[in-house]
Amino acid sequence: MAVEDLLKAVRHAWLTYTLALINVMVYIYELYLSGSIAEPSPYALLKLGLVNILVTEYHEWWRLFTAMFVHLSWIHLAMNTFFLIYLGSQLELFVGKVRYLVLYITAGLFGNVLTVALMDPYTISGGASGALFGIAGALIMIEGVLKRNIQTALANAFFLFLINSWMPHVNAVAHLGGLLVGIAFGYLYGNYVKEKMAKMLYWDEFY
Repeated sequence: MAVEDLLKAVRHAWLTYTLALINVMVYIYELYLSGSIAEPSPYALLKLGLVNILVTEYHEWWRLFTAMFVHLSWIHLAMNTFFLIYLGSQLELFVGKVRYLVLYITAGLFGNVLTVALMDPYTISGGASGALFGIAGALIMIEGVLKRNIQTALANAFFLFLINSWMPHVNAVAHLGGLLVGIAFGYLYGNYVKEKMAKMLYWDEFY
């Protein structure tokens, strides 16, 4: 990609790139807390990540939010950053920055809430995966609604969930929570766009 193309992409989808930058900066802070450049220490993850028992027993609710930006390794960060930029920039341009940000945070939070509710109290987790599944679910469902093929969209969404959630040490519960939020958002927004398009066609025919 040429420098000009990259700058254009950043300018039009700056919120996605800002979220990616926040993830990177938080990861650097994790390494700082760990005193290492290899990977975050248990201390850093306990301090910043989602520790279920600290949420339920000590009411550290802020972890539901901060854990969305915490990553467990360079590979974890790199994969999530790639998919955030690849998928997030598409959704940001289509639905607008405010809706996009609301979806991102809501999907990430809901995935983490489900994690606390359904998983072992001593589970420690983190990552943008819940939010990313929200983005993916929204893109798939919007396309399904606009093409009037919701059943296929749902099947594609859950197929995506299955192939990305079977590996060990993956928080499938957070994935599912984010995906459900994305599907709901995509369904509502897809129908909103469809109604607007129908009204535009009506007025074009009327005049």
